[in-house]
Amino acid sequence: MNRRQKLIPLNKLNLTDRFLFEEVMEDPLAHQEALGIILGRDVPLLTLNEAERELRISPEARSVRLDIFSMDEDRAVYNTEMQKQRRADLSRRSRYYQSLVDISLLDPGIPDYSRLNESYLIMITPFDLFGCGKYRYTFRAVCEEEPGCVLEDGATRIFLNTRGTNDEEVSAELAEFLHYVEHTTDEAAEHAGSERIRRIHDRVRKVRNSEEVGVKYMQAWEEKYYEKEEARKEGLQEGLQNGARNKLKDLVKKKLEKGKSLEEIADALEETEEMIQELIQELK
Repeated sequence: MNRRQKLIPLNKLNLTDRFLFEEVMEDPLAHQEALGIILGRDVPLLTLNEAERELRISPEARSVRLDIFSMDEDRAVYNTEMQKQRRADLSRRSRYYQSLVDISLLDPGIPDYSRLNESYLIMITPFDLFGCGKYRYTFRAVCEEEPGCVLEDGATRIFLNTRGTNDEEVSAELAEFLHYVEHTTDEAAEHAGSERIRRIHDRVRKVRNSEEVGVKYMQAWEEKYYEKEEARKEGLQEGLQNGARNKLKDLVKKKLEKGKSLEEIADALEETEEMIQELIQELK
């Protein structure tokens, strides 16, 4: 099969596809419209969004790459993530992302933690991570002994499910937007009652029709393809190496059973004594 047959055309991508999501939401106006729908209020973003912002606290620590990172006029920060694949670690991943975002917000030497920005981590998924049928799950720290007592630490994590069923509990605009995210078509935008969704779709059409973005998409796909091919080849090579090692280990075992010495085995198999000793240790 021609490998290019696996490439989904740019104009067929939905916003659940990270490439299109990042290209669209990198535009502050599109991201502002989306945040307004999600949070149910106007979000006056500053003019700069960052796509694929990398955060790392040290060279040895694991880094994260944020999909879209932005700040509003009140210095509240918004990290909006598209997560197409279901993973068991998403809840804990959101915790790690939140911690790295917090660390990045305070300059070294500032002792006053009250200067930490309000922060929102928003993860959009085409599946129900928590299984309760909700379009939106909003998490803030609450006291177990006194549920009405909220820890006002300024951190909010929101998980959005494009396949929610509780239409009566959310705005029609949010339900329409989440449907549109998974089905990013002209028809879905036209049938939506929201002007904000239509304005987001204008940005989607602009991205899809951009020759520059098309080249970028092809390059990104090619790069990912070759990375996978390289990983596959390395896996095959490792498998061959493991197979040869296991065969050699079987030969060593048989010669040991015949009472052969380390030196005799190494000589017979044309291997170093160090290698044979290592294999003998593995057999124990």
